[in-house]
Amino acid sequence: MTVRVERDKATGVAVVTLDREHRHNAVDLATAAELASTWREFRFDEGVRAVVLTGAGGAAFCTGVDRSVEVPQPASPYAMDDPLIAIGPKAADLWKPVVAAVNGMACGGAFYLLGESEFIVSSSTATYFDPHTSYGMVSAYEAVYMAQRMPFGEVARMSLMGTAERLSARRAYEIGLVSEVTAPEELLPAALRSAEILAGHPTEAVQGTVRALWSAKRAALHQALDQAPALITLGNLPPERQAALFTDRRSAPEPRVR
Repeated sequence: MTVRVERDKATGVAVVTLDREHRHNAVDLATAAELASTWREFRFDEGVRAVVLTGAGGAAFCTGVDRSVEVPQPASPYAMDDPLIAIGPKAADLWKPVVAAVNGMACGGAFYLLGESEFIVSSSTATYFDPHTSYGMVSAYEAVYMAQRMPFGEVARMSLMGTAERLSARRAYEIGLVSEVTAPEELLPAALRSAEILAGHPTEAVQGTVRALWSAKRAALHQALDQAPALITLGNLPPERQAALFTDRRSAPEPRVR
């Protein structure tokens, strides 16, 4: 199991932990399937009324897709198999509130999860960045998700600068990506405090409010995501070129944290 689930029957809060610390909580196919299954299960579990999502250890919340994952792609530029497309709670039609507790690095495919959480509580040591362009890849789904949560100039800079820059927790708070910044040891308690309040409210009202909030931007989000497969197919370097750039990453200068 690569996703750890802990339910507190007294509070109605479930804590979902990405449990691949040795891989910086990168998502492989098994993890993707477990996440999708977990969200679907919560839909029918009346004992779960709010969720905290986090990553094991302090180094990373999630570093996106595990690069060892190989997913054969169709030849058509109009379709693609994305291993992360169903890892978020909204993709599973879950409208119970999800609070993300971000510890360490959150980058690339982590934005599928952050993009479908209600709000983010961040450790002061967390950083946010999108490595795609550095490795010859189009940031499509990730950029679209973050464009729903960040000012355009900020998400454009993060998406385009690749591994050269990282967004600090402080800056993420200033631009509204993050709603609260805590000391590392206070991260989970702070996220749980909010989740327990949400779980204590009448669940029909909470879920209805979550659904209303998402309806405000869901049409534009879906229209933008529909363009992603073709943009990725047209703009990505061949896999072997991507792999070479990824291998060379250790010789790159240290990223600037702003």
